[in-house]
Formats: sequence, structure tokens, C-alpha cells
Amino acid sequence: MEPARDVIAIHGLETECVVGVYPHERGTPQPLCIDVELSVDTEAAARSEKLSYSIDYDGLASQLVFLLQSCRFRLLETAAHALCAYLLSPPAPGERRAQVRAVRLKLTKPDALGGRAVPSLTVERKAGFVEVAQKQAPFGTVDVINETREAGIYRLNLAAGRQAPLSVRPRAVGAAMALSDGLSCDGEQLTVGSVCRTTDGERHTYENPTPRQRTILLVHCPEPARFDWESKPRPRAHGL
Repeated sequence: MEPARDVIAIHGLETECVVGVYPHERGTPQPLCIDVELSVDTEAAARSEKLSYSIDYDGLASQLVFLLQSCRFRLLETAAHALCAYLLSPPAPGERRAQVRAVRLKLTKPDALGGRAVPSLTVERKAGFVEVAQKQAPFGTVDVINETREAGIYRLNLAAGRQAPLSVRPRAVGAAMALSDGLSCDGEQLTVGSVCRTTDGERHTYENPTPRQRTILLVHCPEPARFDWESKPRPRAHGL
């Protein structure tokens, strides 16, 4: 018997993104519209009435907007590839959500042709499309979701009681979103969906004081391989 093909969809999600090859598109964000359909199995969610067995579309919409606002792309094709890689990635350690089996994603640039027409790109990808590389780090692990010459998308999985002092090189920018509760940035408590942005060599320290692994979604531009996750963390005592 084939697995169920249930679809969770978000249509008409609007944001802005630096995307395009022409000079006037390189420095200024322009409107972008997202339509996405996710193939998942919702049987467990239906029986248990627990959102953790499905997809939180409110959280998902926030994550897609965060990625597009934080990254820079030259082509819609590159943006679509990066978003599909993120959507099809396995859940982060400790993340409670359904595995996405397939994605149908449409990106529209409503202002690109100056009102003469509206260009868009639609792509479809299945789970086998993406292989997430995982690297060891002093604070836990790093999931490499997608890397281009202008943007890198990562998940930082902080082990219990660990700190991640992160910095970007001068003339680079970065942004981080908390995917788990219990995290803090420079001593300030973060809630799920909280965003911190870093520019021009700034340094922030993320900390997980909880007894379980917690995850941060990180974007780095323009040199994705060069942000510093190698700094040695300081272990912290924690209770159960």
C-alpha cells in the first residue's frame, strides 16, 4: 500500500529578497511571493491531535520569510533550490515535526517586468533531492543545508549546556533564528522564531542552558564557509 499523500499548502506569502542579476537588483530587496505545497503524512497528527506530528504552517511561513530576507540570490532558480533543500531536510535533532516527502514551490517576482507581465518559477522536488552534511563543532553539530557563493544556510545544534560564540568577517552579514525554546543570545532569552542579525565583524554568543539539544537556523553572506563556529565553548552545569 502506498503511503498517504496529504498536502499542507501556503499560498500568497509575501516578503522581500535581494534576487536578480541586474545592477539595480543587487543592492535593493524587491517583492517576492511564495506559494508552497508540502507532501506529508498527517495520519499520526489526525489521530493524536498533536501539531508535532504535522507541520506548523505559522512557524514555516516565518522561516521561509527569514531565509529570503537574510539571503541574497542571483537567480530565482538558486532561491528555489535553497528553499527546497531546507524544506526537505530531515527534522533537526529534537525538532518535532513531520518529514516532508515532496515540495512544490512557486516564486513570483511581481515587479520584475515593470508591470508588463509577472514572471515566476515553479519547481518540484522529492526528499531524495537533498543530502544534509553534518559537521562536528565544539558546541555540538552543524547541518549544512545549502551553500552558494553568496549565501550559506545552516542549522546549529547546540548540545546541553554549551555556548556557540559566532562572528562574521568584516563586510559580511549574518542572521540567526531560534528554532527551539530555551536558547539565549548574549544573555538575552530567545523565544522560538526570535531573530538576531549580525553585521561587519560583530560577535554574538548563543547559549543552551537546557538539559537537551537546541537548534538555531543560521544564514551567512557572502562567504558561507568563513564564519567562525570553531571557537571553543565553555561547558555549563545544568539540571535535569
